[in-house]
Amino acid sequence: MRKWIVFLALCIPFYTWGQTITLSAQAEVSVITCGRDAEEVYSAFGHNAIRVVDPINRIDYAYNYGVFDFSQPNFYLNYTKGLLLFKLGVYAYPDFVNSYAYHNRWVTEQILNLSQKQKQNVFNYLEWNALPGNETYRYDYFYNNCANKVRDVFVQVLKDSIRFDSSYITTDYTIRQLTDLYLTDQPWGDLGIDICLGLPMDKKATPYEYMFIPDYVESSFDHANILRNGEQLPLVKKKVPAFVNAPIKVSKAPVSPWMALGGFFALTLGLSYYDLKRKKASHWFDTVLFTLLGAVGVLLLLLWTATDHAAAAKNFNLLWALPTHLVVLGVLSKRTRPFLRTYFRVIALASVVLLGVWVFLPQQMHPVLLLLVGAIAIRAYVLSRWLS
Repeated sequence: MRKWIVFLALCIPFYTWGQTITLSAQAEVSVITCGRDAEEVYSAFGHNAIRVVDPINRIDYAYNYGVFDFSQPNFYLNYTKGLLLFKLGVYAYPDFVNSYAYHNRWVTEQILNLSQKQKQNVFNYLEWNALPGNETYRYDYFYNNCANKVRDVFVQVLKDSIRFDSSYITTDYTIRQLTDLYLTDQPWGDLGIDICLGLPMDKKATPYEYMFIPDYVESSFDHANILRNGEQLPLVKKKVPAFVNAPIKVSKAPVSPWMALGGFFALTLGLSYYDLKRKKASHWFDTVLFTLLGAVGVLLLLLWTATDHAAAAKNFNLLWALPTHLVVLGVLSKRTRPFLRTYFRVIALASVVLLGVWVFLPQQMHPVLLLLVGAIAIRAYVLSRWLS
C-alpha cells in the first residue's frame, strides 16, 4: 500500500502557472531517463522526462508526459477503445527523482549543450504545453508515448538544429521484437501482448521509431548533434547519474506459459487418447476449450474493428482464436451434428496447416502458442470422429 501512496502522490503536480520566467545564464535543460521495473508490465520499459533547473530563479522542474487521470470521463471505456488521454505534469525535480529512488529504479540525467536562446525556447514551449487546455495529448503506446513526447519537444523546438546519428543502431528489430526485449521477465505479459498485437507491429522499426523506448531516447541523444551559434556540437554536454540503484533480483512467475500450456497439451493428449479408445468425446472439456477460444477471438476482432488500437489490426491470432466457435457451440443439437463434424474436421485440418506454415507467417506469433494450436487440432479431430 505504501508503494502506491508514494506513486499516486507523484501524480499530483505541485506547480501553478504564473508569468513567463526569463532563464538565467546558469539554467540547464536535461533529458531524464529512469530505469525499468521488471516486476510490473506497465513499468517494464522505463520512463523519460525533461528537467529545467535555474538556481537564480529558484526553479527545478521535472516535466513528465506520463500522467493520466482515472477521474477523466469514461476512463476505462476510452482506454479500451484506444482513446486514452495522457497529459504533461510538472513536478519538483527532487520529488520526481525520489519517487524512482524509492522503487530502486536508476535515474540518469543528460545535460544538453544548448545556447541560452535554445534553452529559453525549450522552457517556453514546456510552460505553454503545461497550461490547462494544452497539457493533454492522445496517447499511443508506440508512436505517441512519454518517450516519444520528450524527443518531439526538442524536434519541434530546435527543428533542423538537432541531428540524430542513427548509425550506432546496428539491429534490425521489428516493433514487436523491441517490445519483447523488455518483457523477458514478464512472460505472461509478453504472451498477452503478443496475442493482442496484430500485423502492424511486425514492420521493421526505423532508428527514429526505436525511440518509443526510453533507453533508446537516451542513447539517441547520446549520438545526436546540435547546431549552436553556427557550430555543430554534441547534443549531450554532460551525463550524470541522479540515482544509482542497488542490484535487482527479479522474482520469476511460479508457472511460466511454457509450463502451463505444456501441461495443457499433455492433458489434451491423454484425454483425447481416452476418448478415442471409448469412442466418445468429453464434451465438458471441449465446451470449455472452444468457448474460451471463441471469446478470445471476439476480443481480438473487436480490438481490430471496433477500437482505435492500430497495433491490434490484422491479427493473425484469429487463425486459431475463431469467434465462430461461440456460434457453433450455441447451435449444438442432433440435427446439426453432421455439420459440426464437418466444421471440426475443417478446424483440425486448418490447425495442422497453421502449424506447418507458422514460421512463414508475416506476423510473428508467440512460439508457446504452437502447443495450444496442437491441442486445438487434436480436440477438433476427436470431435470430428466421435461427436455424439
